[in-house]
Amino acid sequence: MQKFDAIRPFYDSEVNEALHGVANHPMMKTMMNFTFPELNDEVWKEQLKKTHSIRDFQCNFIYQTIQKVLEKSSEGLTTSGFEKLEKNTPYLFISNHRDILLDTTLLNVCLFEHGLVMTASAIGDNLVKKAFLSTLAKLNRNFLVLRGLTPREMLQSSKLLAEYMGQLLLRENRSVWIAQREGRTKDGNDETNPGVLKMIGMGSDEENIMNYFKKLKIVPVSISYEYDPTDVLKMPQLMAEANNEVYVKDKNEDFMTILSGIMGTKKRIHISVGDVLDTEIDQIVAENDNSNKQIQALAQVIDDSILQNYQLWPTNFIAYDILNETNTYSHLYKENEKQLFERRLEKRIGTDNGVARQGFLAMYANPVVSKLKYQDAF
Repeated sequence: MQKFDAIRPFYDSEVNEALHGVANHPMMKTMMNFTFPELNDEVWKEQLKKTHSIRDFQCNFIYQTIQKVLEKSSEGLTTSGFEKLEKNTPYLFISNHRDILLDTTLLNVCLFEHGLVMTASAIGDNLVKKAFLSTLAKLNRNFLVLRGLTPREMLQSSKLLAEYMGQLLLRENRSVWIAQREGRTKDGNDETNPGVLKMIGMGSDEENIMNYFKKLKIVPVSISYEYDPTDVLKMPQLMAEANNEVYVKDKNEDFMTILSGIMGTKKRIHISVGDVLDTEIDQIVAENDNSNKQIQALAQVIDDSILQNYQLWPTNFIAYDILNETNTYSHLYKENEKQLFERRLEKRIGTDNGVARQGFLAMYANPVVSKLKYQDAF
């Protein structure tokens, strides 16, 4: 067994056999019938069985699936900042995280459309327990972050993960996507966990870890959905945390969340990429002589970029006004948009659960609060 075999996606040489193995799976049929409703099953199966690389699978099948998802469940995807990136150049995209599958898949749609290097993307192994999902993840160039380990196993696993990310970025010319912290943001507060940066730094081949971060070409990414398709599914965990209870996931919860993310209403979506962090890292080194402080400062720089580039929607301002019983931002939304949002709130939460209502509104309102740190008005 090779060093990274436990966590890596398929090599191109393994793709065709894997596709033969899942071509007749009912979930593949559902996915392909959704993507190509006009095609006879035998036609797409034939195409699948002729596919020999991850890129071909992504461009000919996954890209088409995502176009259909956007057509049926959104009002379109817009982007900003991609023109700053160079072709044939790998970047380490550190992103806020709202949706299990869509965040990375949509980023790759944007990279593909701009002719840029697509990513290998980190995914928790808890999300791909089902054999079909595991195969699909490996076909989509996902690599595994192992969960539920002892502290010692965690240390070894983190080092392996960090070395694999370094291998992709520095030797295989492959971009990498990783979330700014473990798990999706449930409360709308996007904050980078310095632990994620420390883990990435475990792959360093430089004496000074900040020189290593410069070599990786870090690009902060902001993704925002006008409607979070999984908003109501995030409530039970927020409720448990509000009551100081330990939250235990249902057996199929992750799978249901993935499905809701794909098919749930999103309205508009925006992805913005920040600048490649370079001179910012020089400044951090000049101002901090301690590596812990440098990592804290780097996390802050990533946060600043993500929050300043985050696209706010009418839903954010509506939630802020309802939560704070004000009409401060009423000039930024229409009355019918407010009525739609209130209907969604009532339908999903009801009127008699105050804690859930607060949590739901805060999830949408907090990005406004975060952005107020950088500008006085909207």
